[in-house]
Amino acid sequence: MRPVPSAKLILPLALAAALAGCQTKTPAPKPNGAALPTMERVALGANACWFKSGDPAFKAYRLAPELNSFSGRPRILVVHRNSPESRPLLVVQAEGNPAKLDAFGPLMSEPVGARIATDVRRWAAGGKGC
Repeated sequence: MRPVPSAKLILPLALAAALAGCQTKTPAPKPNGAALPTMERVALGANACWFKSGDPAFKAYRLAPELNSFSGRPRILVVHRNSPESRPLLVVQAEGNPAKLDAFGPLMSEPVGARIATDVRRWAAGGKGC
């Protein structure tokens, strides 16, 4: 014959089960999808992961953010490290709400282009990693 569980054990288990059933899961907040906040996230990710990390693929370049845009198209530029006034090698810009992203320039045709596109999409969606 099995021993009958005591009331001391059943009551706490019943309360725990009741409380677990009452909990609601709140979804993680979505990042703001407008052009400026999107490009701010992209600029922070690019700076941290491509430049501050010492990534060899971006060692010859530097970041030139142009987020305060009167045209409604905030953007970041990747330029030659020693010649920042020269033509950009990469332009990533956003427009509208929700933001429509566009990335173009000679770096997009290089082997690093696929990685750039993946990184930009991840950061635009709110991802933080490299």
